[in-house]
Amino acid sequence: MTDTTARELNLYRQYFDLVAAGTKTIEVRVKYPHLADLSAGDTIRFRIKGSDERCDVKVKRVTEYPDFEALLDGEGPANVNPTATREQQLANIRAIYPSEKENLGVLAIEIQRAADH
Repeated sequence: MTDTTARELNLYRQYFDLVAAGTKTIEVRVKYPHLADLSAGDTIRFRIKGSDERCDVKVKRVTEYPDFEALLDGEGPANVNPTATREQQLANIRAIYPSEKENLGVLAIEIQRAADH
């Protein structure tokens, strides 16, 4: 990283592996205040909590949606998780983020693996 500091976010192993492989191109997050200024060109360092494993990605785009269903419809489930159906993804996302969090608004963060040095 040359010009900016990476924003660190935790990921569950199953999603981390998809990001590291380059097959997950849309990260789903609730619109928490600490993510409000996230924008194209930013770097995110994903980590597995309790591990030294990390994966840096560049943000290509951030799009806000009113809820997870609209996000999956707008972005395409295969871009969020190519190993699960839309229904499975919706259930998994809502298990992570309860409805009061979803009501904050949700973000589709288009990502691309950063070049390894």
